Amino acid sequence: MAKAPYRPPVQSQIGQIFDTLFLLALVLASLFAPVYLGLAGSGKTTVELSDTSWAGMKQNATMQAQWEKLGYTDGTEAKDGRQPASKLIATRFDYNFSFVELAASALVVVAYFFIVFYWSKKEYREVIDERFGNSE
Repeated sequence: MAKAPYRPPVQSQIGQIFDTLFLLALVLASLFAPVYLGLAGSGKTTVELSDTSWAGMKQNATMQAQWEKLGYTDGTEAKDGRQPASKLIATRFDYNFSFVELAASALVVVAYFFIVFYWSKKEYREVIDERFGNSE
């Protein structure tokens, strides 16, 4: 006896719009949540500069020229409408990270894929069985 061809379930247009908006909201939430929770962008350290001249900030002539093209000057005060570069040069990114946080992130990703594969296994087997017969 021939099996009828597989016909996937049809989702309504309202359901498709809801799914799309829900996934968009989840993506935006996952991107902005670390910023709002203060978990991102905080990896900066500030170095105390004793000498804020170009030479004191270890900037050679080429670097100095580029800073000046961008509208910055040496020192700690604005000169001729130019902002001091010392604030930018003294601020450095801190690239330290926690192995515990890395492991927790990896665990979340692995758990997500495990859940997706576990839940979809039953549906996948039903589709294969419908389309090609009992595979066992």
